[in-house]
Amino acid sequence: MAKNTKKHWYVYIVRCADKTLYTGIAKDVAKRIKAHNEQKGAKYTGTRTPVKLVYQGTAKDRSAATKREMQIKKLTRKEKLILIKMKRRKIK
Repeated sequence: MAKNTKKHWYVYIVRCADKTLYTGIAKDVAKRIKAHNEQKGAKYTGTRTPVKLVYQGTAKDRSAATKREMQIKKLTRKEKLILIKMKRRKIK
């Protein structure tokens, strides 16, 4: 049996087809986005496909990822958009 080589959990935000934002956690973000777009992800995104990844952050473990997810979910839409914009600036 192969060992899981992914050490981190990730917190992500997707923009849904209706322009709403959804925040979640995953060990494999690409796989999770694919599941969302196949309507096998969260109930929320099932009727709002396609979704597009707009933010991704790293966490050391599931607990840290869940805590960060909850922090992000408490943000207003405007604050989430700022977070997304700031992350894009750092990447470029």
